[in-house]
Amino acid sequence: MTISKQQVFGISNGEQFTDAALQVFRHQAQHCAVYQEFIKGLKVNVDSVKQVGQIPFLPIEFFKSHKVVSNTDAVQVTFTSSGTTGLITSSHPITDVSWYVESFRKAFELFYGDIKDYTVLALLPAYLEREGSSLIYMAEDLIRQSNNPDSGFYLYNHEELYHQLKKQRQANKPTLLLGVTFALLDFVEAYQIDFPELIVMETGGMKGRRKEMIREELHDILTKGFGVDTVHSEYGMTELLSQAYSKGDGIFNCPPWMRIITRDTNDPVTLIQDGKAGGINIIDLANINSCSFLATQDLGRVYADGSFEVLGRFDNADIRGCNLLIA
Repeated sequence: MTISKQQVFGISNGEQFTDAALQVFRHQAQHCAVYQEFIKGLKVNVDSVKQVGQIPFLPIEFFKSHKVVSNTDAVQVTFTSSGTTGLITSSHPITDVSWYVESFRKAFELFYGDIKDYTVLALLPAYLEREGSSLIYMAEDLIRQSNNPDSGFYLYNHEELYHQLKKQRQANKPTLLLGVTFALLDFVEAYQIDFPELIVMETGGMKGRRKEMIREELHDILTKGFGVDTVHSEYGMTELLSQAYSKGDGIFNCPPWMRIITRDTNDPVTLIQDGKAGGINIIDLANINSCSFLATQDLGRVYADGSFEVLGRFDNADIRGCNLLIA
């Protein structure tokens, strides 16, 4: 059985999502050794799974100790998480990186339109200073796709970024500033700009550089510092090949091939109703060659329209580099 990109990225309704999810589940239950053993341990009969709600979710911690793949193809790239010193980090071997590229390109276009309309500025110092970041891989591609000589990365050269932002504002050009949270805060402490049209997108994570703060406090500082009405956010992680986006107020939306479901915090195999807080489970059908059904260490709430918010993390979860802020 082969799942095509068209089946996944062409999803336009709930029925198509369910059909694709069940196909992907059966494929991965057969071909992903780690997931297969996990399912056996739960004593789940694969043939009896007829609904999305019956699919088991693999704890995301398995990416720290196992090679989670569902084919035998050569690994093209390995994405790794940025953990605190001494902690074991996650590793995500990718056997077909074209699935990731198509996923983030299509999702960006869905939420923001044609990338060629934007100047893309990336303030991602902690990610640039290591190898294996899936966020850097995405940012590099978006910068290339923008086909704009003013697009590019910034490390700690805040003055240069400030002058570029002023140039963008004066030219009235659509501009996306993609930044890790601590770096955006560092920037607005040194420079203030009034650029209402700017899209400021924080990717989460203090990476031990600053104390964590609640989302409202963070966004208040950033909106004032950049002169914008709202702060956008990206929700993604090393173990996924898709991202959800928030255009403000911490409410995220998924592309059609991705879905968030919440589970009971005391009983991980029990799913809970929309509107109640619980552990975040993610279905990412773009993750076809790994595992598409993951139980994260994030806490959240899903709403009736499929949007969701992140409320924090489990108390016993280690703080990873790409985690979102406590909201």
